[in-house]
Amino acid sequence: MRLLSLPAVFKRVLYVTSWGSQVSQAGCVRGYAQTAENVANKDGVSTTAASQRKSASESLSFAVGMFNGLIHTDQVFPYPSVLSEEQSQFLSELVDPVSRFFQEVNDPTLNDDLQRVDDKSLSGLKELGAFGLQVPAELGGMGLNNTQYARLVEIVGLHDLGVGITLGAHQSIGFKGILLYGTDEQKKKYLPRLASGETVAAFCLTEPSSGSDAASIRTTAKKSPCGQFYSLTGGKLWISNGGIADLFTVFARSQVPDPSSGEMREKITAFIVERGEGVTHGPPDKKLGIRASNTAALHFDDVRVPAENVLGGEGNGFKVAMNILNNGRFGMAAALSGTMKGMIQKAVEHATNRTQFGNKLHNFGVIQEKLARMAVLQYVTESMAYMISANMDSGAKDFQIEAAISKVFGSEAAWSVTDECIQILGGTGFMKDGGVERVLRDLRIFRIFEGTNDILRLFVSLHGLQNAGKELKALQKAMSRPLSNTPLLVMEGMRRARRRAGLGTGLTLKGHVHPEVEKSAELAVHALEEFGCAVEELLLKYGNRIVDEQFVLQRIADCAIDLYAMIVVLSRSSRSLSHGLPTAVHEKILCDIWCSEAAVRVRDRLQSMHSSGGGAALFRNLRSVSSALIENGGVVAAHPLGF
Repeated sequence: MRLLSLPAVFKRVLYVTSWGSQVSQAGCVRGYAQTAENVANKDGVSTTAASQRKSASESLSFAVGMFNGLIHTDQVFPYPSVLSEEQSQFLSELVDPVSRFFQEVNDPTLNDDLQRVDDKSLSGLKELGAFGLQVPAELGGMGLNNTQYARLVEIVGLHDLGVGITLGAHQSIGFKGILLYGTDEQKKKYLPRLASGETVAAFCLTEPSSGSDAASIRTTAKKSPCGQFYSLTGGKLWISNGGIADLFTVFARSQVPDPSSGEMREKITAFIVERGEGVTHGPPDKKLGIRASNTAALHFDDVRVPAENVLGGEGNGFKVAMNILNNGRFGMAAALSGTMKGMIQKAVEHATNRTQFGNKLHNFGVIQEKLARMAVLQYVTESMAYMISANMDSGAKDFQIEAAISKVFGSEAAWSVTDECIQILGGTGFMKDGGVERVLRDLRIFRIFEGTNDILRLFVSLHGLQNAGKELKALQKAMSRPLSNTPLLVMEGMRRARRRAGLGTGLTLKGHVHPEVEKSAELAVHALEEFGCAVEELLLKYGNRIVDEQFVLQRIADCAIDLYAMIVVLSRSSRSLSHGLPTAVHEKILCDIWCSEAAVRVRDRLQSMHSSGGGAALFRNLRSVSSALIENGGVVAAHPLGF
């Protein structure tokens, strides 16, 4: 195959002229965009021409880099470990009492039947300090970092997701805004009683007409002429802890002066609202799952909110909301990795003790494959959760894509693992006494709340594509001054030419992964190179119109999820092999299984998006079927009996 000439390669880049710094994203994808940044590979091998213009503000995010076909190793290799000896000791002292509490005191079946957390459990959780895990110690909390928090959340997820939602809605999102954006006065006023559980918090974003499209909320906050308070009016829907909380983080539209023109513009502002006159709630919602968690509608009728209760500044509400959700998603993956551990334990116990056809279930190949795949999904989810929490604790600022991936992957993996657990248990799994049917019911909401998986897939794709588009624009700008950017252009031109010719671009994970998993690492590198090439082609083909190509965006997101999962298991298994852990060989096998199958999925998805891959025809047919269903109000095909 003939190498493309440098001028030909760069000529194609010139078509990318309209990919701006803001992508108009549907729903709660709006406003997530951040600056694209690139760095060089740790072992000195340049992974991108952009490494020539490296600056202190550049991203170390692996997920950002992979959309450019690059490998940023800083945050993923070696597998991060951030706990000091003192922090590890403190955490280890917490694990045992928390585990014993959920084994000996909390009764998830009783909570589910009561449709609330039992009073005895609620009191016990407060005594354990479970309502203020990340509140600083000087303000009455336990002062845990994200990694410590994840470990305790994992225990909760293992035992009772209903309790987990009660605690998570309170601190992971309910008062997280005060931790992230609160003034010193706000923190001192509210955090001590929130940490003790004396006051329960709730996060109030969703409305009857505003779900995934968070920017369309209608609740209003009108500032008084004196400027000392706001009048808050509106309704919120499906609020976790809504019926039991006394403190709310509420998002409302308010008039904010434009700093340049002075004109008043309507923007979203976040408020700390205390329960009082004008704040009412509806009856507890009747739900499929997480019945122990209170969910209710909230109504705010001309509620007087002091101006000092604005959170994060006037007009910054959307940023506050999105950052709260971004900061909390890693905890969901940790909790669900715990849930999967519990389901695997139940499945293993049944397969070990149940005899059919004269043999134990675990001796049958079908059961062996189910158990193995359950273990792989749990391992990937757990690896993601603790890599992201460690990145956050190390000061990473750009982890939005990784956090979204962990939420999507963990929620779907936990559903699959629990479903397979029921299948292995057979009729026993379907019975209420077994406790697994409750877990399946509880799990279903995790693919919907705190950003539906569908919207988060769009976010992963659009955020990554946007950063890749910025990189192409930066290269285009360099081309306008070729004499001053000759080394950069030559390096980038050769890299792209080699990639398009089907040759390696020099990317490698050697030196980062253990030799035992190098073959799996090669699969990951090759898949990543193909992914980067496909992303560039999509940008050149669609430009800004890519936001409307959701069939494509969904497949790009799935590729990104698989790629990130490959990297985290390569990193974790490499650490285990290097340290000689007793489980190292087992972890290597889990890694190899994931990487071998994920590489095939990435290749097949990317191929389906090529014009020769049949993707366009498939997408047309899918649109046609959907349109027919909408037009007909349901199923269109004639009944086989003819009547």
